[in-house]
Amino acid sequence: MPTYAYACKQCGHAFDAVQAFTDPALTVCPECGGPLRKQYGSIGVTFNGSGFYRTDSRTAAPTSGSSGDSGGGGGASGTSSKPEAKASPAPAGS
Repeated sequence: MPTYAYACKQCGHAFDAVQAFTDPALTVCPECGGPLRKQYGSIGVTFNGSGFYRTDSRTAAPTSGSSGDSGGGGGASGTSSKPEAKASPAPAGS
């Protein structure tokens, strides 16, 4: 459960409260009965290590300079100027 920081608008009393996400926000100061406000500070997340990069969760990009075309778009990806050799059909009647 997260910890929220509160401060009283009248007396300045500051305290932390552990509450569930579904709990309503506190509105009354436990010291003087004045109105409370929730304080927002920096988040409690730290990123350690060398960092995250765009290529961390992807496969290697093609080095030919194309932007991920899946064939049929030109370049040297499966197109050839030579016609393919076809097998000659067997003579009929044998």
